[in-house]
Amino acid sequence: MKLYSTNNHDLNVDFPTAVFNSMPLDKGLYMPVNIPVLDQEFIQQIDQYTLPQIAFKVVSSLLEDAVPAKDLQKIIEDAFNFDAPVVALDAETYVLELFHGPSLAFKDFGARFMSRIMAYFLKDGEQLLDVLVATSGDTGGAVALGFLGVPNTRVTILYPKGKVSEIQELQLCTNGNNIHAVEVDGTFDDCQHLVKQAFADEELNRKLRLTSANSINISRLIPQTLYYFNAYAQLRKAGKKEVIFSVPSGNFGNIAAGLLAYKMGLPVKQFIAATNVNDTVPRYLKTGVYETRPSVQTYANAMDVGAPSNWVRIMDLFNQDKAALQQVLKSYSYTDEETMKGIHSIYHQFGYIACPHTAIAWLALQDYKNENPQEDATGVFLSTAHACKFPDVFSEEMAGKIQIPAQVQALTVKSKHAEKMDTAYESFKSYLTTFY
Repeated sequence: MKLYSTNNHDLNVDFPTAVFNSMPLDKGLYMPVNIPVLDQEFIQQIDQYTLPQIAFKVVSSLLEDAVPAKDLQKIIEDAFNFDAPVVALDAETYVLELFHGPSLAFKDFGARFMSRIMAYFLKDGEQLLDVLVATSGDTGGAVALGFLGVPNTRVTILYPKGKVSEIQELQLCTNGNNIHAVEVDGTFDDCQHLVKQAFADEELNRKLRLTSANSINISRLIPQTLYYFNAYAQLRKAGKKEVIFSVPSGNFGNIAAGLLAYKMGLPVKQFIAATNVNDTVPRYLKTGVYETRPSVQTYANAMDVGAPSNWVRIMDLFNQDKAALQQVLKSYSYTDEETMKGIHSIYHQFGYIACPHTAIAWLALQDYKNENPQEDATGVFLSTAHACKFPDVFSEEMAGKIQIPAQVQALTVKSKHAEKMDTAYESFKSYLTTFY
């Protein structure tokens, strides 16, 4: 497998280089030189395959010969050992539940695969691998559990002070071992900027072997394609053939993976990018002006991103052709008030308890259907996190019906530790070079 930078298509690197470097020095993002189109026989018979079987077909097609088949099969079986069911709310509306992994969030798909790929490529006696990750909510917990105890790795997770839920913070700050949490007095965008500055710092990179566990890393993006293929397989088994995906979108890695799956031949009729008031992409698709803004805190905190990193990948997939992209992608944004109304509407209509991110995806699906009343495709909105992570947004009645998983109950008795830090890059650089 060969990859190029979105800022330089003439740059070619192999898969291990892209995995460990995360981001090219030119500050682009890695993309596959070749995006294979899966054979129609596989697509037509996809309902006959399990998630691990689908995963092997998709990932091996992308990676080509980067990992031997027998080794890749073991990685996949270990990484994806949990379900991702589509649940029917009515005849044409389904929710894709992506919170059945160990951290109770969709990020488990990317983090578990990434940690195992990195462990596979790491050689005995090599320099310690420093994994940096910025999180606005769920990424950090998934990465922490994915990398916990992985030999020869050290993970530093940056999160914005006061802008993640209590359970999300516990998932970041109670691991110990090779996992370190940094509480930044700023926004997610500040955290993300610190990580990107570290990767562009040549002096720091001479001292430390840095890589990222954010969705800027191609090994996070590839496995996120899998739940789209798997959802389509389940829908075909239920007799559905045309599908619309509504995707909660913050850093836009989630929907970038869906669009990559589309380019590989997954027959999706429409993608919907659902955002909170951090609406950089909806504004761009409406006005043609791409203008980032400082992020605003909302109930859907994992989507509080003002400068979504993966947007460059999406534009690259469509050769910078906005008109072509708009044939496949629509986008809507929602306030906290609208989000709360969405949570209560889903509950009263279907008895289903949705987290704020999930509710936003449902709202966008409803708006799309209202604008396209003749649309007969099956609508699927992605549920990206377990509702128990956001107890403060639910009524007493709803909160009482949320089943708290055992791994969450276990977190409350653990000791919490995080390094406190400002947003100055020199503070972060000093921490990386002296704290360790």
